Amino acid sequence: MNKICTSLEQSKKLLELGVDVNTADMHYSTWTILNEGEYILSPNQGETIEELQEDYGNQIIPAWSLSALLKLFDDKAGLAKEYGTWFAYDNGKSHCDKHCDDPVDAVFEMVCWLKENEKI
Repeated sequence: MNKICTSLEQSKKLLELGVDVNTADMHYSTWTILNEGEYILSPNQGETIEELQEDYGNQIIPAWSLSALLKLFDDKAGLAKEYGTWFAYDNGKSHCDKHCDDPVDAVFEMVCWLKENEKI
């Protein structure tokens, strides 16, 4: 089963790397904890993360869907599956050597690599 967006840990890593919070199209609501410590995940529904944080403070943590992650890099970016694992590429090259079981994880790894190497 594929993930629908970045995990809480992945979202925090993207924030540490300086990814613009308003590129996120979903968010975790940390004031509500479900079973086993899971948080409620919701679409932004027309509001930006900054607007949501103005209302609810740091209880709102941005999350990025696969399409939101792909929009972070140029139109030559893509996603491929090879031998049962996913990897992302930019300008025809897979800079990140991590292959993942999930497409969200693969694109997350590529975005991290691009940010850490000042490519985006």
